[in-house]
Amino acid sequence: MPLSIDNHWLSAAERIVSPNCNDRPDDRIDLLVIHNISLPPGEFGGPYISQLFTNQLDPKQHPYFEQIAGLKVSAHMLIRRDGAMIQYVPFNKRAWHAGRSCFQGDENCNDFSIGIELEGVDDAPYEPIQYQHLVAVSKLLLDCYSALNADRISGHCDIAPGRKTDPGESFDWNYYRCLL
Repeated sequence: MPLSIDNHWLSAAERIVSPNCNDRPDDRIDLLVIHNISLPPGEFGGPYISQLFTNQLDPKQHPYFEQIAGLKVSAHMLIRRDGAMIQYVPFNKRAWHAGRSCFQGDENCNDFSIGIELEGVDDAPYEPIQYQHLVAVSKLLLDCYSALNADRISGHCDIAPGRKTDPGESFDWNYYRCLL
């Protein structure tokens, strides 16, 4: 699968545009944040993640959705369990994925980060194809955005400790970094 970034969009990803983004305060992009998500919690597949990121989630579809239906959130992209990739926000825009966050003393990580969601949960292994695609996308981002480097890749749990736990103990950081 040849990958490229054209005008801040990943060529191989399906594009579903999220309104939950805005301009960055400056052109700084120097952090990659890895997340996980499943909707409803613990269930995979279906349209619900894209519906959440595009403000179309119907709270009547599942009791959990009543708690999150009003959220205005997004990520730059999602890598599903089967390896399918969806991009919601161009990489040069600020996606609303990190919330209250801090990395090496810099707060508001949304301002300078790219957020990638893996379809998954904290305590279940990720699929090999998710790692393969995450590594391929990570390498491309490292090449395209010169301020990014391998030392500036973090989990959501690391930039929002005590508030977030993803990508969870099941994410194999050693394996990911070896492939990277």
